[in-house]
Amino acid sequence: MSTPNTNTHPTFIQQACLKVSGFSLLYNKLERDISLSGRSLSTLKNYSRHMAQIALYYNQLPTELDEDQVRDYLWMLQKKTNKPSKSSFKHAVYGLRLLYRLTGRDDRAIRLPSIPKVHKLPAVLSKQEVKALLKAPRLLKHRVLLALIYSAGLRMQEVCRLEISDLDFDRMQIHIRQSKGRKDRYVPLSQLMKRGLLSYLSACKPHYYLFNGKEYGSQLSRKGVQWLMQDAVSKAGIKKKGICVHTLRHSYATHLLEDGLDIVSIKELLGHSFLETTLVYLHMAGLGRKAPFSPLDTLYTKEA
Repeated sequence: MSTPNTNTHPTFIQQACLKVSGFSLLYNKLERDISLSGRSLSTLKNYSRHMAQIALYYNQLPTELDEDQVRDYLWMLQKKTNKPSKSSFKHAVYGLRLLYRLTGRDDRAIRLPSIPKVHKLPAVLSKQEVKALLKAPRLLKHRVLLALIYSAGLRMQEVCRLEISDLDFDRMQIHIRQSKGRKDRYVPLSQLMKRGLLSYLSACKPHYYLFNGKEYGSQLSRKGVQWLMQDAVSKAGIKKKGICVHTLRHSYATHLLEDGLDIVSIKELLGHSFLETTLVYLHMAGLGRKAPFSPLDTLYTKEA
């Protein structure tokens, strides 16, 4: 039987394992099912953290709660701040659904709210904004890290987990291992990025992971990357809303499309399972199309 390690939200999961009878067994069921289903470690962390918070809130297992208790907790979660975290609410609901299925409890007995899908176009940086962003950090390590995310369209977890051995300077490619959906892929390594990486490796001498955290040989944390991105955005004077680390990946795909790469190739580079996921970039790219107009304006032209 495994136990949550100290890197997996110890303030909630470990406390729940210690204080709430039976939670440790429940956590192991969650870990087993999520692992067997091929879902990511981040899914386990998100679901388990929220189940631990519910258990600590009531000092009971989530599976022992009645409908009023569950709905009161979810309502409290929505009202906790002036701007509730939709992601937090979603993970709590999805975690409960999975937990009920694992324990054989009919989730229809407790009417969990449905999560409406919101289709919003993500924020994208212009090429000039990307240039300003990549110049903003003071440290070489930070400039190289942001440049690598943009140059290869990486997810945050992918750049954090990159090992030095994943770089192939001879074949000019980067091996992305066991990413979202437990899939491997190769992405091209740009000539400019190769120069930057070689300078960084020579100057900083990272160990094992390409970007080390505070401890020798450890990987850089997501929080560290998020802080770096927000600091660079501020220094670069970028005022757009919704800019985050993932914005560099969106900008990468959009700029490739604008530069003429076909949508199917972009899908493979991004590691998307379905083309529909990639098609969103068609709405974001400026492909030299004419400005929108009404057909009435051309109805009475000579050609018509």
